[in-house]
Amino acid sequence: MARRNYILDTIKATFRLYGYQQLETPSMENLSVLTGKYGDEGDQLLFKILNSGDFLKKVKEEDLGKGAAHVLPRVAEKGLRYDLTVPFARYVVMNRNDITFPFKRYQIQPVWRADRPQKGRYREFYQCDADVVGTDSLICETEILLMIRRVFAALDLKDYDIKINNRKILTGISSVIGEPGKEGELCVAIDKLDKIGWEKVQEELSQRGFEGEAIQKLTPIIDLKGSNNEKLAYLKEFLADSEEGLKGVSELEEVFTLLAEFGENQDHVDFDVVLARGLSYYTGAIFEVKVNHVSIGSVSGGGRYDNLTGVFGLEGVSGVGFSFGVDRIYDVLDELGLFPADDMHSTSVMIGYFDEKGRDYGLKVLNSLRKAGLSAEIYPDLSKVKKQFNYADKKQIPYVMMIGDNEIAEHKVALKNLKTGEQEMHTLEEAIGIIKAS
Repeated sequence: MARRNYILDTIKATFRLYGYQQLETPSMENLSVLTGKYGDEGDQLLFKILNSGDFLKKVKEEDLGKGAAHVLPRVAEKGLRYDLTVPFARYVVMNRNDITFPFKRYQIQPVWRADRPQKGRYREFYQCDADVVGTDSLICETEILLMIRRVFAALDLKDYDIKINNRKILTGISSVIGEPGKEGELCVAIDKLDKIGWEKVQEELSQRGFEGEAIQKLTPIIDLKGSNNEKLAYLKEFLADSEEGLKGVSELEEVFTLLAEFGENQDHVDFDVVLARGLSYYTGAIFEVKVNHVSIGSVSGGGRYDNLTGVFGLEGVSGVGFSFGVDRIYDVLDELGLFPADDMHSTSVMIGYFDEKGRDYGLKVLNSLRKAGLSAEIYPDLSKVKKQFNYADKKQIPYVMMIGDNEIAEHKVALKNLKTGEQEMHTLEEAIGIIKAS
């Protein structure tokens, strides 16, 4: 938890710095809220919760023959949340008269997916979301890039890529290769490019009804290399016949321009033309962050979703957001050995003693240490000094204050630095100053 809090505190500090307010929503949502928002594959990964009471007994054999669509509402009306974005959209709609737009919120809570557990993929895991709703401004997309870079710099992550694309570009690509209206199928297929390779993606596209000629036209896009600006220049020609595609290119250009207006460069930002992200609700910019040379997949992602609140009855509210995968970031920092040892200490100083008289004096000292804002504890049992020091050493407590007859008589403490082995007599005020300074 000390390591998790190190990550969470770093992320929270950045969210607050950029003006986001914290929100929490219930773990359970009505299935009507959750279904149909994540695509067919997402719907299959929803954890459904049986209604309380023995509802299964009331389901008759003839009901079972009518299929899941008939039976499910009678036995399961709720599910565990799949992400934090859809519950957030529901919250915005329900509280639209009480919140100020643009509304910026961050949310750090667990989500659940009925997936096959493996390294970097969990059935229960925490997400850290930051979203802005009620504005079309691309400043929000630009600030997402800045927030990701700030968090990663604070975590000492240096080798990573923030991949960015725009769903309008993918819509344009679908159109100019001769498969208009199939951008959804195109996104689901090429979203698997990293996992299964271009050859298998071509097979899947064929199975989804894409013509051979269309797949062939897609090949130069899959192989597109160069700087962000060079890729944008190529796409202006490739998408010349698609108004929607060119709008996506224009939006990305504006994000890069705004980045320069902030006085920032494009370090770690990689325009990836085949970045698709399978979730069906994205309509504009999409993001995905990967740390290089580790065994973990993406550690952050998000995008713009112009129509998400519309499914709950509130039209015309544009939003953009992203999420950090805390569990995956934990695995990355662990794999790279980047957790700072100094931040893992739960206790700054422990009080040790030789007898009951030392213990009683030590309790007064302990109280003074805590009043001074130091995390401190006293060894609770009257034990050999060696056992007390072993305890402090195993807990990685950096300082021990020993209390004996001399210390009591002189109103001082013997402060030992367990890292250097040095021990000196100090007044309590002096000792507190030394510990705080370190």
